[in-house]
Amino acid sequence: MADNSIRERILLAVAAAVRPAAEAFGAGLHRSPAVAISREQCPALVVFPEIDAITERANDRVTRELTVRLVALTRAVPPAVPETAADRLLTAAHAALMTDGTLGGLALGLREVDAEWEIEDADAVAVALPARYRITYRTLANDLSTLG
Repeated sequence: MADNSIRERILLAVAAAVRPAAEAFGAGLHRSPAVAISREQCPALVVFPEIDAITERANDRVTRELTVRLVALTRAVPPAVPETAADRLLTAAHAALMTDGTLGGLALGLREVDAEWEIEDADAVAVALPARYRITYRTLANDLSTLG
């Protein structure tokens, strides 16, 4: 059986890095859920891999950039402010993620790309606060499971 790809190991490292921050806020941690997060599952921190792009090829090495989106999802009934809760959760997850920019030696670097605000008004206000991170790493051209 082959080893997991470096990409998969990076995604596992991202989840492991932000898990304590999620737990400190009583939030569940989810990876690429196929269905919407229910009200009962909030607050939640969700990890979505978005794209894995090749940026450079040199001999038998390939440099890649994996874009990962973290989403802090909170719900509240006014006068509670879900935006503030989502911001606190994402701030803690950001600090935890940025503690080790190499994710245990798997990555060459980690940088924040952007953040957005998505507010939805239903019977309670739901806020999704996504932030994107770009993780640069290198593999062998013929083996996605070996660091380059």
